[in-house]
Amino acid sequence: MNAARLREALSRHRVFLPLLLVAVGLRVTAMLGYRWVMWFPDSYDYMASAVGMEPGLIRPSGYPLLLRLLEPLHSYALVAALQHLMGLGIAVLIYGVLRRRFDAPGWVASLAAAPVLFDAFQIQLEHMVLSDTLFVFLVMASVAVLLGEPTPRNAALAGGLLGLAALTRTVGIPLLLIGAGFLLVRRAGWRPVASLVAACLLPIVCYLQWYHSHHGRWEMTRSSGIFLYSRVMAFADCEKMQPPAEEVALCVAADPSERKAAGSYVWGQFAPVRRIPGGAFNVEQNRVAGSFAKRAMLAQPGDYARTIVVDIARTFQWGHPVYPEEFTYGHYLFRDQDEVARPDEHHIPTLQAYDPGRVTTDVVEPYAGFMQVYQRHVYLRGTMLGVILAAGLAWAWAGRRRGAGLALLPWTLSGVLIVVPPVTAQFDYRYALAAVPLACLAAGIAFCRGGRRTPDQVRPAADPAPAHEDVREETPVVAVP
Repeated sequence: MNAARLREALSRHRVFLPLLLVAVGLRVTAMLGYRWVMWFPDSYDYMASAVGMEPGLIRPSGYPLLLRLLEPLHSYALVAALQHLMGLGIAVLIYGVLRRRFDAPGWVASLAAAPVLFDAFQIQLEHMVLSDTLFVFLVMASVAVLLGEPTPRNAALAGGLLGLAALTRTVGIPLLLIGAGFLLVRRAGWRPVASLVAACLLPIVCYLQWYHSHHGRWEMTRSSGIFLYSRVMAFADCEKMQPPAEEVALCVAADPSERKAAGSYVWGQFAPVRRIPGGAFNVEQNRVAGSFAKRAMLAQPGDYARTIVVDIARTFQWGHPVYPEEFTYGHYLFRDQDEVARPDEHHIPTLQAYDPGRVTTDVVEPYAGFMQVYQRHVYLRGTMLGVILAAGLAWAWAGRRRGAGLALLPWTLSGVLIVVPPVTAQFDYRYALAAVPLACLAAGIAFCRGGRRTPDQVRPAADPAPAHEDVREETPVVAVP
């Protein structure tokens, strides 16, 4: 690239590049302040699956497979750095799609990417050994491809990415249906739809075979019924349900208003599911818990609906009050050395097998102190996420005849990621974070196509037509509904 082209490129991205550099600096500060990763209770299961190369019973093992690919380098610092690069990559995808596909002004595309670049909770999530960043990166990459030309090749690529996302987090499974539905709405033809479905199913079928070879069952996890049981424990009343004898052990006498967070009924030392013998997350435990949960939902549909609505509403509250309880919420914070999560002794051998170096998080000042102060003030408020979603939907409707309907793909995916966790388990701040990039992309697309006319939609002025020509007003083309 010669000097003239370099200057042109810098000028074209003069708003975004400084923001990107600042975001890089924030992630470097996090790396220096918390060496080299931060731990969450789920992290240890992921590491055990990666080291043992065995599909997990509780969660699908797409993320452990990535950890396994990095294992020969024996570096947690590399894991954190790669996840921070993925976080930056998500922002670059938002910016790039808006600029190249929708001709968005630099300030619009930069504004849409800003929550991912600067949200302190997003940066902290990237720094933990968790599947969330990989999952969002895969989903965003698939959306970027789907928003392009609906060719069989692009559809296959998008389908493969969605299939890998489903192996990373089970909430990705319904996204496969939305991707196929999007191609049908665009009238892309049967070949792209078939390519997407086949590419989606290929990694899932391979994973099912791997799981079956280890656990003898054709399933992705052995936890769906147990998590659904934890969901209904917010309201389940055995006097109304009249459960059979095998499910009575799962009943709780406490009034629903006095019950603990949903996770307590799965992970707590005295969790009711532990009354079913056979060890944690065994087949019978999952079956009985799932049956109990379905019975509760059918017997108390109104209570179930209210529980879902209350949890979804938590997504859009202004602040970040402690939820579901202090133990879980504390893991989402940059904290001091005596407060940061430490692996239990029985986890240490597994963690050291992956990286023989220091496995506890080393908190280093002044970098850690800076990130603590930064996190208290700089993050996307839930209310603002609600505004972004509402504005994106309104602009998409207003500009649907000019192609703003394309925004409904990321908008719908964002909505699914917000709704599914409260329906099947519980609200959690990190689950809501997964919806933010998609919501921002949807709002950016809808604004460009609905709130303003983009350069490709404005016809250049033509020379006056000869008098004998029949001049008619061109009819706008409907890109998608």
